[in-house]
Amino acid sequence: MESIADAMANRLDVKKYQELTAKILDNPEIKTFILDNAFEPTQVNKSLSKFNEYLKEKAKFVAGEPTKIAGYEPILFNNEGFADVTYRATAETLAKEAEISKKRRVKLIGMPRDFADINWDDVLLDDANRVAAYQAVAEFIADYPNQNGVYLYGKFGVGKSFMMAAMANKLAEKGISTSLIHYPSFISDNTGFDELKWQANEIKKVQVLVLDDIGAESNNDWIRDNILQVILQYRMQENLPTFFTSNLTMDELEMRLAMTKKGDETWPAKRVMERVRKLSREFRLEGENRRNG
Repeated sequence: MESIADAMANRLDVKKYQELTAKILDNPEIKTFILDNAFEPTQVNKSLSKFNEYLKEKAKFVAGEPTKIAGYEPILFNNEGFADVTYRATAETLAKEAEISKKRRVKLIGMPRDFADINWDDVLLDDANRVAAYQAVAEFIADYPNQNGVYLYGKFGVGKSFMMAAMANKLAEKGISTSLIHYPSFISDNTGFDELKWQANEIKKVQVLVLDDIGAESNNDWIRDNILQVILQYRMQENLPTFFTSNLTMDELEMRLAMTKKGDETWPAKRVMERVRKLSREFRLEGENRRNG
């Protein structure tokens, strides 16, 4: 459809302008709009350009052609006595935006990218020994933020990280952000002490935190006392949900944290583990190695 402005600009072509105006005003939607809003002739004349914009964009939208704003449907409305056009997101656009927003709520550091696509329904309960851990995480999701975190331990490949990723995506559906951090990679990738301190300061504040594979990192008293301890102390004070996965039990992790180049440092390790135990409940996850085959 020709622009009403083009027709009006060429006043010599009066017939063309009159034909376009008549075509606009003969449209059933425009007729209904004018009647419903009791527009006077002056209001109608001043609304012609908006009527025309609406009809042009609506025709493109119905035909599946690119509109003024992609993914948005034109809507005609009364703006203080004159016609105006706004644009409303379609259901498809809203769904896409919701999915993008959801994915932004799951931050993966040193974790497989496909963890962003794991659903809670994908978690397998094919072993009776997995039920208790599953229920604990499910209760957290349902009652957030009124539940402690979970410390999942078990053999390599039994699905500890998988369950945490599924939880993160389920929480994202509820508008809750989670950072899943492969702790050994986090430590090794940030070799400078200043960089580690800065990163730890950011990590400690996140809404929900998962420290994955804790205990697999190269043990270091400075990292234990100035990074891990700082993160856990802050989260304990602020009552922020914190989760852990490990191949070690809590007691085994404590022994590992105590053994550094300085020898046996039992008390610093106990201080760290006191916070781990305060923040989370310990569950063993059993099953076959799901990374095989």
